[in-house]
Formats: sequence, structure tokens, C-alpha cells
Amino acid sequence: MGVTRLKRKDRRNKTRANNRVAKIKQLLLTPVIKNVDMDELRAQFGEAPKNKVETNEAPAEQKEEAAAE
Repeated sequence: MGVTRLKRKDRRNKTRANNRVAKIKQLLLTPVIKNVDMDELRAQFGEAPKNKVETNEAPAEQKEEAAAE
């Protein structure tokens, strides 16, 4: 009695198994999320610079000096 193999089904089963293994490996590659102390991180970077409102005083002074001459 001859044994016939279902080649398509065999390929499909192997593909499913390989995909499952690949998914597990990909999930293991992602870094573990840890609790992070935000205050400590902020202390490492120092204080953020405050937003400065730029004034156009310097060009106005130069215009006055130019007009005075």
C-alpha cells in the first residue's frame, strides 16, 4: 500500500509554524517597558530655557543714531 503525502497541506503547516516562531522572536526583540522617574530625567537635562519675547529695540536704536548723524 502506497502512502501519499499532502504536499500543499504540509507546506501550509510548516509556514504557519515558521510564522508563529517569527512572531514570538519579534515580540522578544522589543525592549521591556520600565518605570521611569520623570523628575530624574528632567534633572539630567537641566531647566528648559524660557521663551523670550524678542523686541525690536536694537534696530530702532540704530535708526535713531542714523537719523541723528
